[in-house]
Amino acid sequence: MRTGRFVRCNKEQKTKMSNIVIIGAQWGDEGKGKIVDLMSEKADVVVRFQGGNNAGHTLVVDGVTYKLSLLPSGIVRGKLSVIGNGVVVDPWALRDEIKRVSDLGAKVSPSVLKISELATLILPLHRELDHMSEEAAGKSKIGTTGRGIGPAYQDKVGRRAIRVGDLFEKETLADKVENMLRFHNALRQGMGQPQVNAADLLKQLDEIADFLAPYVVPAWKILADKLDEGASLLFEGAQATMLDNDFGTYPYVTSSNTIAGQAAVGSGVGMKYIDKVIGVVKAYTTRVGAGPFPTELFDADGDKIREVGREFGTVTGRPRRCGWFDAVLVRQAVRVNGVHELAVMKLDILDQFDEIKVCVGYELNGKKLDCFPMQVKAGADVKPVYETLPGWKSSTYGIRDYAQLPENAKKYIERLEQLTGVKVGMISTSPEREDTIIRIDPYQS
Repeated sequence: MRTGRFVRCNKEQKTKMSNIVIIGAQWGDEGKGKIVDLMSEKADVVVRFQGGNNAGHTLVVDGVTYKLSLLPSGIVRGKLSVIGNGVVVDPWALRDEIKRVSDLGAKVSPSVLKISELATLILPLHRELDHMSEEAAGKSKIGTTGRGIGPAYQDKVGRRAIRVGDLFEKETLADKVENMLRFHNALRQGMGQPQVNAADLLKQLDEIADFLAPYVVPAWKILADKLDEGASLLFEGAQATMLDNDFGTYPYVTSSNTIAGQAAVGSGVGMKYIDKVIGVVKAYTTRVGAGPFPTELFDADGDKIREVGREFGTVTGRPRRCGWFDAVLVRQAVRVNGVHELAVMKLDILDQFDEIKVCVGYELNGKKLDCFPMQVKAGADVKPVYETLPGWKSSTYGIRDYAQLPENAKKYIERLEQLTGVKVGMISTSPEREDTIIRIDPYQS
């Protein structure tokens, strides 16, 4: 069994297994950023393919903590990093993020960061509408981050969005702004809100265009050219499977598709070039915002997981809801995404528990279920069926060799494999990049 760093493949092996999608297999915040950072050592290009600055990836690199929202995680390693067409981009937030990570030592320049000209822009009016909609929803609030993600995607689907490339065609931009404002100002009027002035918005767009211009490219072509050169691509998803707009716990979901299939749509890279999908999970389960959560804990165990695991949102700072590992949920994510292997994060957070529970099924109105129900009320009413496993009551922090794990920790990992139907290829035992047990090299077939 291989542990430690990835083994360098020969050219034939690298070509065969070079392009990998990293997705969250729970409700987000699983630790995808660390896995992307670890795997970017070998990848040539890191691609963000959906979501916006509602995402939150925390990386610890040489003792420096980077909190990323829009920037692909490969940026801190100097890897070519691409924001794909499936992403909604708040250019003002991006400018602030670039400055923030640059101040920490990362080198962000047009030579390493590329933004798709096809990506949709998040405008100030989208952020405002996000807040107004949540206020108007009352008890039906979704629990959005208020970053304007949903309204921007709505404009994209409604064919009235301003895309990044539109900023540089001045003769048509004004007409596009007017078209967008016809919709938004009518909506704002109905909500008792002031109108958006077209001239003011055009001035804001003109100013931010100068900042964006050096980074903007036909990203799909850049990626196609890289594939022709034999480059390896690493696709980085935001949020997670159970927040997918189709397959998540709708309507308590994000506004984009978060599953592995979106990697192709959100980047312009054809499906035939994608070789493997890695699903990232925590050793337990967390969720931010409203929506069903069958294994949520409201007792001392839940508080302990939150405190020890520092479970607070990277973007919002909100405390995360915490619960036991839900194997039914993850097995569903494995199937929807075509997951080849799992990466289990934060195993060390469970070190001090006498017993650890795993959800192995659901019950609803006296009937057994083997998948999450799509109906809102049913999702809220399902009861978890637990299997109790013994804890290991010793530290796994920083362990890098599977053989060194306590026996009960190994039994826990192996039980998760049985319940989810896929192997656990990587296990994280601390926030540090190197504190990762590599049981299966993802670059090997």
